[in-house]
Amino acid sequence: MMVKRYVLCLGTLMCLAGAPVCAAEMLAPDALARSVTQDVLAAVKADKDLQSGNFQKALQVVEAKVLPHFDIGHMTRLAMGRNWRQATPDQQKTLISEFRTLLVRTYTAAFTQYRNQTVDYKLVKTAADDSDVTVKSVINQPGSQPIAVEYRMEKTGQDWKVYDVKIEGISLVENYRTTFSAEVQKGGIEGLIRALSEKNRTLASARASAK
Repeated sequence: MMVKRYVLCLGTLMCLAGAPVCAAEMLAPDALARSVTQDVLAAVKADKDLQSGNFQKALQVVEAKVLPHFDIGHMTRLAMGRNWRQATPDQQKTLISEFRTLLVRTYTAAFTQYRNQTVDYKLVKTAADDSDVTVKSVINQPGSQPIAVEYRMEKTGQDWKVYDVKIEGISLVENYRTTFSAEVQKGGIEGLIRALSEKNRTLASARASAK
C-alpha cells in the first residue's frame, strides 16, 4: 500500500516539475508547485497516450522534465546514511546512477495511474535567505481518503530541488535507508550495488515482457 502511495504522490510531483521557470521569475516553492501542477495536470488530461499507459512516452517526460528537479545526489547520500562514507568515489557515482535509474523505472508508471486527482497546497512562509523548506500538500482522490504529502526542497543556486518526499509522515529517503542498510550489512557496498543493479534489470525485464 505504501509503495502504491509513493507512486501516486511522486507522479503528482512529476506534474510539479513540468515546466521551466526563468530565474528572474523564480516563484516561492509552494507557488511554483501550485501553478505548474495545475498546468501539467491539464496537459495530462488532454494526452491520450499517457492516459492509455504509454510507458515510453511517460519515461521521456520523466527524464526530460522531472529528474532535473530532483537532487538525486543528495537523496542518495541521505538514503545511504553513515554507509555513504564507506563507499569509494567510484562506488558513490555508481550508487547515484543506480538509485536514479531505480527511481525513474519505479515511478514512471505513476503517470499512467492518473485518475482525476487534485492537489491542494498550503502556504509556505519563507524569508529571502531560506534555502531549505517543506511544501505541504493534500492529494484528493475520487472515492478515497485524501493523502497528506510533504516535499522537502532545497535551493541550489537559483533553483529549488526536491530531496525527500513524505507520505503521511513516512519519508521516502528513510524507507530506502532501511533497505540500503540491510543490503550493506549482508554484502557491503558492492553487495548493495549488485542488489540495485539486479532490481533495475528486473524492472526493465518486466517492462519488456509486458509489451
